[in-house]
Amino acid sequence: MALVALISGRGSNMRALVEAGLPVSAVISNVAGAQGLEFARSRGIATKVLEHRKFASRDAFDAALAAEIDAFAPRLVALAGFMRVLGAAFVQRYEGRLLNIHPALLPSFPGLDTHAKALAAGVKLHGCTVHFVTAEVDHGPIVIQAAVRVRAGDSPESLAARVLAQEHIVYPRAARWFLDGRLLRQNGVVTVKGNDAQLVVSPD
Repeated sequence: MALVALISGRGSNMRALVEAGLPVSAVISNVAGAQGLEFARSRGIATKVLEHRKFASRDAFDAALAAEIDAFAPRLVALAGFMRVLGAAFVQRYEGRLLNIHPALLPSFPGLDTHAKALAAGVKLHGCTVHFVTAEVDHGPIVIQAAVRVRAGDSPESLAARVLAQEHIVYPRAARWFLDGRLLRQNGVVTVKGNDAQLVVSPD
């Protein structure tokens, strides 16, 4: 039932997974000074650092990362603010058990700077998406989404804060569904056994 989380920074989504009682057995970062490592250590969770800049190629880093992950034999690998594009071979190795959380309502606004892009586009709803990872960045079958209303006068920072609060709700929910064997994938569409809501709309 183990879960390995990959982080690059503060690891707030990893922290949400831990605080939700999910079985996070290890936290791996590609950044030595990632703030989330200290939280993991404070909870007695194993930590590893693999700095991607020290590897000669993307494939070499991916292979080393996979070896570290496999040492914990996880049922699920959760990207929790892991700011590194993973190669196709790595994604295929963990196909069907690799989740990511993206700060936008995919397929809208893949990539970086999602909150600024949403404001520039004038959308009225923004949010976050938990999805299975595929070789195409920020694509893959959607597990759950959470939406927040865009307010007049929002900045990228204020919008990001409200979206992040929803990320901390839906990512643990999605991970628990996976570990409980409740996620069904068919023709690129994910459903949940028991018909739990796969869309959360914030009242804010």
